[in-house]
This record gives sequence, C-alpha cells and structure tokens, in this order.
Amino acid sequence: MFRTDTHGYAARVVTISPYGTWTSPIDAIDAARSGGGVLAADLAFGQAWWTESRPEEGGRVALMRETDDGAPAEVLAAPWNVRNRVHEYGGRPWAAFETDGHRQLAFTHWDDQRVYLLDLTEPDAVPRPVSPIPDRPQGVRYGELVAGPGGREVWCVRETVVGDSRVDVRRDLVALPVSGEAGEDATAVRTLAASHHFLTAPRPSPDGRHAAWIGWEHPAMPWDGTELCVAKITEDGLAPHRVLAGGATEAVCQVRWADDESVYALTDPTGWWNPHRITLDGAVTPLLAAEVEIGGPLWQLGASWLAPLGDGRHAVLRGGGLALLDEAEGTVRDVETPLPSWRSTLACDGRTILGVASGPRSKPAVVAVDVATLTSRVLTGQPADLPDPAWLPVPATRTFTGPDGQRIPAHVYPPTNPDFAAPEGELPPFLVHVHGGPTGQNTVVLDPTIAYFTSRGIGVVAVDYGGSSGYGRAYRERLRESWGVVDVADCAAVAEALAAEGTADPRRLAVRGGSAGGWTTAASLTTVSVYRCGTAMYPILDLTGWSSGETHDFESRYLDSLVGPLPETARRYRDRSPVNNVDRLAGPILLLQGLEDEICPPEQCDRFVNALAGRGIPFAYLAFEGEQHGFRRAETIRTALEAELSFYAQVLEFEAPGVPTLALRR
Repeated sequence: MFRTDTHGYAARVVTISPYGTWTSPIDAIDAARSGGGVLAADLAFGQAWWTESRPEEGGRVALMRETDDGAPAEVLAAPWNVRNRVHEYGGRPWAAFETDGHRQLAFTHWDDQRVYLLDLTEPDAVPRPVSPIPDRPQGVRYGELVAGPGGREVWCVRETVVGDSRVDVRRDLVALPVSGEAGEDATAVRTLAASHHFLTAPRPSPDGRHAAWIGWEHPAMPWDGTELCVAKITEDGLAPHRVLAGGATEAVCQVRWADDESVYALTDPTGWWNPHRITLDGAVTPLLAAEVEIGGPLWQLGASWLAPLGDGRHAVLRGGGLALLDEAEGTVRDVETPLPSWRSTLACDGRTILGVASGPRSKPAVVAVDVATLTSRVLTGQPADLPDPAWLPVPATRTFTGPDGQRIPAHVYPPTNPDFAAPEGELPPFLVHVHGGPTGQNTVVLDPTIAYFTSRGIGVVAVDYGGSSGYGRAYRERLRESWGVVDVADCAAVAEALAAEGTADPRRLAVRGGSAGGWTTAASLTTVSVYRCGTAMYPILDLTGWSSGETHDFESRYLDSLVGPLPETARRYRDRSPVNNVDRLAGPILLLQGLEDEICPPEQCDRFVNALAGRGIPFAYLAFEGEQHGFRRAETIRTALEAELSFYAQVLEFEAPGVPTLALRR
C-alpha cells in the first residue's frame, strides 16, 4: 500500500498493523537523551545566559552563555551543577553582576547547596564559596540570587533545616558579602528579613533605598494568597516592612521595580493575574484589566511573566505566548515568534527580549527578540537526534464538557507514524495524561514521551482538569477540597468523550501521571471504571501520611485547601486515599518512584504495594536509586519508558516489539 504523506515526503510504503505494534525510530534512549535541554534564561552584560539540564550527565544543570560571535559556551564545566533545592523545586540559582569594575557570577552548587562566586574578569579565577559550610549536608540552601545595592552583596532566599522532620525548616532573606568572608565566618551573613514563613523575590530598588519581596504563611500556597512587602534598607538590614498588595485571597506572583518610588506587580484581585503599578504609598494602577492570565503559580523561585522594555511597554506572557503590553494605551498585542509556547522565564534589557520557547515539534530553545524590530533569533539549536517531524504528533486543542457542565480544555495527540496505518475499523488505545501540581497546565510543546507512544500507535490526551492554572482563579478553585473528585471526574469525562465519538477504543483506555498526576491516576483506578490500567509516577497515595510529616515543608499544608482542614475532615483523608482502597482497584497499576524523593517519598509506594500484594491484581513497582521528584538520569528515563510500554502492551493486549517484558506481580 502506498501513499504520499502530508509533510511533503516522497511516496512511501505504509504497513497495515494494529495500533500499539507500530515500530518507531523514537526509542526510549532517544526520549531519555532529549528529556533535558534548556531550562531558564536571562540577560547579563548584554548577552544571553541560560541553564540546561543534561540527562546523560546524571541530570547535571549546566550554565551557558552566548559568546560575542554568537556561539554557545559553557560557563562552568563539570562537576559544577547550577541548581538549588529551596522548596525542593528550586529556581533562579545564579546571578551575574558587576562590582568595582569586575564582572561576577554568583551561583548555587547542587552538591553542597553553598553559594559560590566566580570573577569573570580574571581568566584564571576559580569559584570560591561565599556562604558558610552547613552543619549537615545540604542543610542550608540558597535560591533566587540577585545583586544587592552596588553589587557589594548577593541577596537571596536562605532555607535552613533546623530539625530531623521534613517540615523543620526556617527561611529568611539574607545578604552574602562578595568579599567571601561568610565562606569562613557564618556571622558575616547579614539577615535582611524574616517576615513570613515563606519568602521569595528579594529586589532592591534602583536607588538602593528600599527592598521589595513576596511572603506568605501556612496553610496558603503562593497561588492562594501572598503579600507584597516593601521596607527601607538600613545598615543593619531592613526596617519594618509594609504590605503594598496581596492578602488571603489575592496572590502576588511577581514583583520588579518600575523606578525608585513604584513597583510592577502581577497580582489577581479580580481573579485573573494581571500587571499593576503600585507606588510606595500604596496607590494601585492596573495596567490591564482582562480575563486573561499574565502570571502563574510560583512553583519555582524567580519565575517571570513580565519584563519592562523601558519605554512604557512591557513584554508579557499571555496564554503562554509572547505579547507586548502598552502601559499608556492599556492594550496587548501578540508578538509572532518561530516558537509559540514560552516559559515563565522572561527578561529584557531595553534592547532584547529574551526567553525560552518551544513548539509542538521543537524542544525548548533560547529565543531573542529585537525590541526595535520585533524580529526573532533562536540562539540554541535543536538536539541532533531530534526525531523527524513526520513522527511527531501535532495536537488538536479542544474543549470537552464535564459532568457538572464545566468546560474542560485538553490537547489530543493522535497516533502518528508515516510508515504505519491500522486495520480498517480498529480504534487506538489512548492514554489520559494527567499533569502535576495539581495547579499545572499542559502546553503544546514537543514532549518526547508523548511522541514515544503516539509513534507506536497509542493516542494521548493531556487534560487541563479543574484546578489547572491558566484559566483564572475560579477554575483553579474548582479543586478546593475536591482533590480526588473533580480531577478524576474531569479526566474520565474527556476519556469517555473520546471513546463515545470514535476517537479512542473504550476497552483500551489508560491513565498516567506523575506527582499530583500520579495521585489522580491512583484515585481514578480506585473510584471509576473507565480505565483498564494506569501508571503512577512518584505519586501521592496516602493523604494521612502525606499530611503528617511525610512530605516537605512547602507542600505540607497544601491538603488544607485540596482536601480540607484537619482534624475536621480526617475521614475524608482516609476515604480518598488510594492506599486504603486497593480492594477497589479497577485494573493493573505500574508504580515508578525515586528513592531520594523528599516530596512524594517512597514510603507511600511501599505501603501501597504491601496492601496490594496477594490480591491477584497485576502490578509492578520500580524504584530508582539516586532519583528525586521527577526523573533526571537518562538510564532511569529509558527504563521507566520501556517498562510503561511493556505494561500497556500486556494489559491492553498488543505486541510491543523491541522492549524488555516487564514482570508483573499479583
């Protein structure tokens, strides 16, 4: 059988073979290698700088920059690993600035979590520590590094472990002298503020007289309610602060100085994150009032959705795409770029807008946009082993209707392989992909894992269930005290709709997800009968355990809003936990877990497996040494993907050539 494909390739032989059995050039090794790449970008000294993850180097994060001739260069060679673990999710692990005629780079090194300083002006300089040796390994972490006034100090968030429990953590804003004296003498560290249990975004004003930051308290998460604080800078630290914006039901997610007397803030008093200008005396002026999100959940320190151009315009991320906001006119218009989906890592120095963007057939890349002409340059190339576009799916973005009539956005990725077609009348198996968070959001970007499945004839639908970000506070609040109910119902509704319209085989539906998505996977398998099986990666399985010290401090009170406050809703915690409902499991389950995970610890999977063993339900549990929350090592990613494919092949009844058979227990 022959056909000419839609990508302009020559006519080729097309083999008729059942869905799931198609051979693909995208193997698990390729998916693992391309699982890393560019993470975040910023501008320093008129050049683009960025971090990139390298699975082939054990997940090391390298710091890169663009040289004068436009070529990428590594700033710090191995074994330097530019990454921090503040809140366990990290963020903003470096800052470059100038002091006394010397260009300096400050960064956090993953292995010991100390801050180091490198004099970029001296060719033979080596990084030297500017923070003290902690009392315990990685016991003091530093994140969101910025230059203090005059470049004499590095300002940052400090997170200190003060006990043996995962929640025994204290945070403050501190200043580290660039002289390096704090590397030997802990008393040289200057405490700036300790206004809240959680702190982020320390920002000195241009004239060095004031500081701004964001803080919040348990049990709120930073998308529930935060406070924008400002204080005068004194010789001893900061004067008592004042709150300029935010509160229990308003979440400020970004702040940066507009001038010496006012700040720009992304906050959501109307239920949508929009930019505002706020003076030091508290006068608030919305720069935009629209039902569109310019902002997002602060899962990582240093996220940026707004960057002033310096001429009354602002580069903003609207709906995941780059746009320009005109402050005087109150208008926003999209900026056309070769890669349409931008991450929350936006910067501008008045001449160049810089960020990280991707597309359905492109990995994240550093993109620079000229402010004067709005023309774009892609500064980093695509991986050499990137699959041919003919094997990469382009999703259809659709809206489904949930059981309560609520609209549910989703991206539907069809089976895509130019060399294969299914027998007439056969419907494909479909995986419902559940994002994490649960305040995450699916974006249309090249995901090697999705392509791994679709190129073999397995469809994937990525669902933005109630609780997802990007659709306003009211949509996020649909999940309040309803985790394990709304998310499960929304995902099931999308799966059933695909089956009802003839897109998916109703007998071969599966659900998969990691972290909070792993929770929804397990909760789905124990509450609804839509799916034949599911894969839960580093999941939450026991709400009672997770709320009583098994997770890290950042999310230790998250369940107050997702499930309900304790002790009033203790029964709800027990009743919804999959570990207590293994007898209701609708089908086989695959568990994938990192053994060094401090967020969703392996004890959760251990209890679930112990409760499941001997019940006659097929399952497998793979635990990986050296992995934390989310897999970073190439070998782990490869093993997990091949195990997942073999698992689906056995349960959904198709042959999976070329992968080891996963042993299932009962």
